[in-house]
Amino acid sequence: MEVAEELFLEKGFDNVSVSEIAERAEVGRTTFFRHFGDKQEVLFSKFPKQLATIAAAQDLVDVAPARSASEAIEQLRPIVLAVLALATADPEGYVRHFQIIEQNPDLQGREAAKVQQMGEKLSQVLIHRGSDESTAHFAAQIALACFQTAKSLGNNPRTLMDETQDAFARVLTLGTGTKTRSLKATHPG
Repeated sequence: MEVAEELFLEKGFDNVSVSEIAERAEVGRTTFFRHFGDKQEVLFSKFPKQLATIAAAQDLVDVAPARSASEAIEQLRPIVLAVLALATADPEGYVRHFQIIEQNPDLQGREAAKVQQMGEKLSQVLIHRGSDESTAHFAAQIALACFQTAKSLGNNPRTLMDETQDAFARVLTLGTGTKTRSLKATHPG
């Protein structure tokens, strides 16, 4: 995975072949394809673990069904933050990942599809806990929007967790008259 990222940054994603990745990593093409369906999937190798983190939350039996969208979003907050912790555990790798994705529209599309898969899994967690389908899907999309909002503020793996927390706090105070500090105020630019 590291070799593939190095090559993608050196030559550009489209200019790197699976054979080059396998050769530099000192493995055969067959070994590469045993682990990855295509070269795009190398960049999303953490994704199955992230989905497993979401699925594990579904198995918590002592969580009551969310009675409102706010409760559903609140239930998703720790799950999204756990997934984010996995994604940013290697800050330099996180930065490399998005540098490569930002250079390629096809990879951006794959990234968007993966994020929507996460949204579907988050919805399933809430449905499994007894929430109605409409609330579950709405809350999952809002939870993803909290992450995407934080990501749009610079996508810094060292501050992303705090920025995502801030976005959740803002969402959960909508309509309550409670003021929270502005994300822009804490993150100029």
